[in-house]
Amino acid sequence: MSIILTPGQAGDNPQLLPLLDHISVRRDGPGPPRKRPERVLADKDYSHPSTRAALRHRGIAFTSPEWTDQIARRHAKGSRGGRPPTFDPNIYADRNVVERCFNRLKQFRALATRYAKRAAYYRTEIIIAAIVLWLRTGLQDTA
Repeated sequence: MSIILTPGQAGDNPQLLPLLDHISVRRDGPGPPRKRPERVLADKDYSHPSTRAALRHRGIAFTSPEWTDQIARRHAKGSRGGRPPTFDPNIYADRNVVERCFNRLKQFRALATRYAKRAAYYRTEIIIAAIVLWLRTGLQDTA
């Protein structure tokens, strides 16, 4: 759907909204492509209140556990701390698909060792590997 390359020391959370801006999913029928997912499943690195507010503003459901310090800070504020964000562990359990995908991508030696030194070439390798994985799963589903 969308891939953004960043320097190795760049954080993941600041890249979430630009990544969502690049999403474009063709519809089966007529109409413009979808630009917004129904839900985002993310790990604790994305659980910052500003991220939650931005996704809520866009009308995107968000499932991510909170860090313990965020919980403590909310409790310290008392009633001004607001309600805890909703978290459904059953929905969050589906996030393992993302982790499995990363593990499958790491099986491509050129990606794992970063043979390509130019960002455009590396991004192309990621796209090709994702297509290969997608084709493999599509073939397994039909067999």
